[in-house]
Amino acid sequence: MTLRLRAWALVILRVVISGIFIYAGVSKVMSPLRFVTDIDNFHLLPWVLTVPLAFFLPWLEIVCGMALLFLRLDRGAVCILFSLASMFVIALASARLRGIDISCGCFGHATRDLSFASHLLLNFGIIAALLVLLPRPNGRARA
Repeated sequence: MTLRLRAWALVILRVVISGIFIYAGVSKVMSPLRFVTDIDNFHLLPWVLTVPLAFFLPWLEIVCGMALLFLRLDRGAVCILFSLASMFVIALASARLRGIDISCGCFGHATRDLSFASHLLLNFGIIAALLVLLPRPNGRARA
């Protein structure tokens, strides 16, 4: 793969991943009470933490998605988004192991009917893409 083609592939990947997180954040901001319920369905946090988290996380996703898109503090944005996606996978697996059927609202209504395996596959794909986009200390993305 030529260097120019590799650079374009990274740009496209960055735009897609940024778009995913911006869209996910906006869909949650548009329906914050539904997102509170979605988080509460995991039965991992007390209500007193669930509500503030539900109002904070969507904005964090939007800000990190924008930072990644515009290459501003993108290393931090990738690390935060990687952490969020990883925590979701852990929470999803935990719910599954405890026999809780989760209707995830991560992307609004678009993913509510996905199976557990599909959710995991989607999130592992996002995690892999974030690892590819993680800038090295010299400022260039891995490729």
